[in-house]
Amino acid sequence: MGMPAARRGSVVRLVLLAVLWGSSFVWIKVGLRGFTPMQLVFLRLLLAAGLLLVICRTRGLRMPHEPVVWVHFAVAATVGNVVPFFLFGVGERSVDSSLAAILNATTPLWTIAVALLARTERAMSASRAAGLLVGFAGTVVIFAPWRSGGSLSGAAACLTASALYGVMFVYVGRFLTSRDLAPTVLSAGQLTAATVLSALALPVGWHAPDLRPDALGSVAVLGLLGTGVAYILNYRLITDDGPTVASTVTYLIPVVAVLFGITVLGESLSLRALVGMAVVLVGVGLVRLSTGQPPDSTAALPTVRAAARGDGPSPESRSGR
Repeated sequence: MGMPAARRGSVVRLVLLAVLWGSSFVWIKVGLRGFTPMQLVFLRLLLAAGLLLVICRTRGLRMPHEPVVWVHFAVAATVGNVVPFFLFGVGERSVDSSLAAILNATTPLWTIAVALLARTERAMSASRAAGLLVGFAGTVVIFAPWRSGGSLSGAAACLTASALYGVMFVYVGRFLTSRDLAPTVLSAGQLTAATVLSALALPVGWHAPDLRPDALGSVAVLGLLGTGVAYILNYRLITDDGPTVASTVTYLIPVVAVLFGITVLGESLSLRALVGMAVVLVGVGLVRLSTGQPPDSTAALPTVRAAARGDGPSPESRSGR
């Protein structure tokens, strides 16, 4: 019996998101050649928010007007964009990108911990718990972080950013995806709030930017694809599958990083990396097989599915609710 169409679409979105986010460590490294961490954060958010607002306007999707929704956007933007983006930029100044990736892969574990504390996660099945641990073990095998260099403070910055991503997944799942708003509107709202907040923080570590072509190109990729398009996919995954399953994309990110290094940088693929990638895929599979009805998402499903079919938003979403 074949995989249901809805599940196939979810898997495709998960892989696309992994590709976009998996390559981001390279773009951050290159972008830091011309910009400070906060300048990089602001520019990628500005491009992403601009893209999504244009898409919303083209599709006739109105942004919400309720102040409480924008408060939630601001909180999600702080813990899911401005602070972690900045921390990864700071961290990658002093640690290897491979170590940053393995620390990023702890996000599902943080998501589980936060979800259990917030009581948004139902009782965890044995297969889901095993999948989370197996997936994390696979990322360790791929990158062998004990071989990587870097400072303790840089590693701590990346680990803190990963923990904040876990908070963001649960917060969005509880307070935003349950509303009658399309994923594009949710993404545009969060990224718009993040752009405003990062603009206020621009003086942090300020120096005149070096407008070199490679840094500018990296900012464009980070903003338009790695943030703008990626956040539409991310909200759709949280809505359809719940925050814990959606966060398993971070297990695929190291796999993408290895493949990216081979195809773009000419790096060789070791047996350890092959074994690690296989273990990662097993872990993600175990988590996804345990997926039932996602918590805190049923109210958003009609709008999201209608948007995916091209039917447009519901009357409530057009009115800003």
